[in-house]
Amino acid sequence: MHLKDRLQEDLKAAMKSGDTARRDAIRLLASAIRQEEVDRQKTLSDDDMIALLMREAKKRRDSIEEARRLGRMEVVEKEQFELSLIESYLPQQLSREELEAEIRRAIEETGAKSAKEMGNVMKVLMPRIKGRADGKLVNEMLKSLLSN
Repeated sequence: MHLKDRLQEDLKAAMKSGDTARRDAIRLLASAIRQEEVDRQKTLSDDDMIALLMREAKKRRDSIEEARRLGRMEVVEKEQFELSLIESYLPQQLSREELEAEIRRAIEETGAKSAKEMGNVMKVLMPRIKGRADGKLVNEMLKSLLSN
């Protein structure tokens, strides 16, 4: 099922069940998708929507971090709910072990020896793990592996 269709079906189900939090979160995602389509003047493919959902998830993670720092627990709860909903539409995320194996394979393929060559490794690695890992985590793990 196309991701946009799945969102619509889930929205209908949330409305029928009276789950206002879920309904509102799905509407936010649908609105972000519509805005992106208007901006690009084309219908988004599933890959485009996954990239959009990854950006939305990153926004939620940053917001959670900031709200925790400020002691705004009601905001943290709301953002965590939205983040879990967004993640339910994303492909299965790689575990740390799987991600590390992919990173090591990319390092081996590029022959990178230092952090100066991170860009070359990222060019090989990112298309493979697109939508299945957080870029910040990838960057941290890659730095760590190249500095050893």
